[in-house]
Amino acid sequence: MRGARPAAGGGRWVEISPERLRGWLDGFYGRHDGATEDGLALTGASNGDTATLHPPPGVDGVSDVDGLLTALIRPPRIGLLLARKGAVAVGVVDGTAIIASKVERHYVQGRTAAGGQSQQRYARRRDNQATAAAGRAADIVARVLLPHTPGAAESTGAEEPIRALVCGGDRLMVDAVLADRRLAPLLPMRHPHLLDCPEPRLAVLQDAAVAARRVRIHLVP
Repeated sequence: MRGARPAAGGGRWVEISPERLRGWLDGFYGRHDGATEDGLALTGASNGDTATLHPPPGVDGVSDVDGLLTALIRPPRIGLLLARKGAVAVGVVDGTAIIASKVERHYVQGRTAAGGQSQQRYARRRDNQATAAAGRAADIVARVLLPHTPGAAESTGAEEPIRALVCGGDRLMVDAVLADRRLAPLLPMRHPHLLDCPEPRLAVLQDAAVAARRVRIHLVP
């Protein structure tokens, strides 16, 4: 289980690996005698504490706890896109195994203390480098992920298409990469939750493959 984090609007978030979810549920029921279920929301009868379960990316159409536990036995394949100005990492994840990936670093000039025209010149150069980096990252995403999208996977002979796109890193950089028109098939699959990750490396991509599978639970209070 990942440590609890404050949630906007109150309560806190915890993240549970699929393998530990059943044990976590047993613990919740044990602490809240007479807890009731309403879909994916649990409520303690004695104190009104609630736990709302959010399925991992790609686990769609789940309406209750039993359905979620069943769906987690064989999680769907997902795509990963981790991007910051200095690097990008892209992968196709089956379970926790990365079956296709590419990691690339690129140079984007940092800020300078120079002023006046020099500062403007450096800013333009930095913006141009960031735009070029986003373009190269889009090339990688197209090469690694597009063959695994629904429809394309059938024509390329892929065993199973990806069912969701999970992104992480710098939201502005991710948005810039996905603005490429070639990547339009990925947009409907993009999951709203952005993974928090450092500059992408292969090890960071592997950690993200594990993090993306976790069940997010909103606890109140």
